[in-house]
Amino acid sequence: MDETLTRADATKVLRRLRELLRPYRGQIALATLLLVSQTACLLAGPALVRYGIDSGLGPGDGGALNTAAIVYLVIAFVGAYLGRLVILMVARVGETFLRDLRERVFRHLLSLGLDFFEREKTGRLVARMTSDIEALQELVSVGLVMFVQNALIFVGAIVVIFLLSWQLALFVLVVVPPVVIASRWFRRESNRAYLEVRDRIGQNLATLQEGLAGVRVVQAFGREPAVTRRFRGTNEAQYDAHLETVRISARYFPFVEFSGVFGTALIIGIGGWFVNRDIVTVGTVAAFVLYLNNLFEPVQQLSQLYNLVQQSGAALQKLFELLDTRSSITERPGAVDLPDEGPLQVEHVTFGYGDGEPVLHDVTLPVAPGERLALVGPTGAGKSTLAKLIARFYDPREGRVRFGGVDLRDATLRSLRRRIVVVPQEGFLFAGTVRDNIRFGWAEATDAEIDDAISALGLTERFDALIDGLDTEVRERGSRLSAGERQLVSLTRAALADPTLLVLDEATSNLDPGTERTVEQALERLMEGRTVVVIAHRLSTAERADRIAVVDEGRLAELGTHEELLGREGCYASLYAAWMAAPAATG
Repeated sequence: MDETLTRADATKVLRRLRELLRPYRGQIALATLLLVSQTACLLAGPALVRYGIDSGLGPGDGGALNTAAIVYLVIAFVGAYLGRLVILMVARVGETFLRDLRERVFRHLLSLGLDFFEREKTGRLVARMTSDIEALQELVSVGLVMFVQNALIFVGAIVVIFLLSWQLALFVLVVVPPVVIASRWFRRESNRAYLEVRDRIGQNLATLQEGLAGVRVVQAFGREPAVTRRFRGTNEAQYDAHLETVRISARYFPFVEFSGVFGTALIIGIGGWFVNRDIVTVGTVAAFVLYLNNLFEPVQQLSQLYNLVQQSGAALQKLFELLDTRSSITERPGAVDLPDEGPLQVEHVTFGYGDGEPVLHDVTLPVAPGERLALVGPTGAGKSTLAKLIARFYDPREGRVRFGGVDLRDATLRSLRRRIVVVPQEGFLFAGTVRDNIRFGWAEATDAEIDDAISALGLTERFDALIDGLDTEVRERGSRLSAGERQLVSLTRAALADPTLLVLDEATSNLDPGTERTVEQALERLMEGRTVVVIAHRLSTAERADRIAVVDEGRLAELGTHEELLGREGCYASLYAAWMAAPAATG
């Protein structure tokens, strides 16, 4: 669970918020001026009532009452117009701020390393961009203007009642200490409760996302009841967290309302006694009663808005924590572009995930330009980890990975992603057309260049056979296409990027034999003239490589050609014998 937002944390959040709002300070200053003017109009009303009663109902000028009424109407109209301007201006500034904040958070998320996404739950990250932003949205659209306005009315009402009658004002202050004590309790408890709500929402979204993402596995094994029970648990926790906020509010709000009623009764009683002794006028007592509404109604509304402010403060804290998360993969000052060509050199690399034990130990692996290297080994041996280091999805703890003599940590990220491209085992497609997904490999590519990349892989007829050709909508995650078609799009995307080094996670391992042949032919054309590192899940792939690197228990156990490694009768020979025996056993 998240810790309660302390005063120091709140101060930091406000300081960061002030920095983010700096580009809008001119508009904020104008909105503040309009809001102060509107508040002045609201506070002028009871004073005009006092003037009308004392001057218009007494022996004085009878026209004072008409004058007070006309001025009251004019001020009310001006106040309403100013209020409209304030709402429009604050909403425009707030919506612009939220739009920029969403873009900033999303851009920052995309810049973080893979270790962050393996450590954080997707549901929690979605909660940052949905429920947390929505909390700020409500504050901007409704709560911010009301919060500032009620604060100004509260302070202004105190000042005015002391100017009218300090004697009556002192009696009003009798109810202030209990309200202050109750408000401090409410601030502390609601702060804790709403942080708990944010945390429970994130857990519930994570459980929901996981259940939907793995629905095929759930249904395949008939685990719907178990997954439903798990979701029921997180959903119940969210329900309990929300009820706790309701219980806190149920204790606080009635007390504040009773304090206002008690204060009004006190002023009427004491005020009548003061009027009989000519200490104050009837108009002053009437104005005091109206000002009491301006005093205690803002307190109650501020109390109600405090929940919204707490949610927004907690949401901002979480968003700032996310923005403060530093990427493990950064571009160093003075970074240089990788050369167009050169050897790949893995030198004495040791690596472990997070603070865990190393999963790779002192790996040294040279790959010549244009060479095809296959990484093989048992499951969990470290093949995929080594491939991620070669693509600089992670940085090694010890040693270095160089391309063309340049340490990947000293290379610009743009040139790194242009020179080294990863083709995952399952091609991921984004919502849009086939053409859009191919262009993802190179955003500046023209339609003609996309056609050339397709032709280079011999896939023109295959893509023309789609319903709308390259303009076929693939839908979410490419669900409209088969696994083989998605893989072909992924390969064409890599061809369009035209990298020097390809890192492949055996792209044909999940395909049927017919589709596999088409993909293999396209893959063969893609690999021509390029350095290739392939994670071979099947040793038939390794056979076609120039050299084979055997990874076992995080170490480079063997390195050589297929024939050389068979002749050594070592780890690779054992794996190959087991692989050859598998079809016979199946048959």
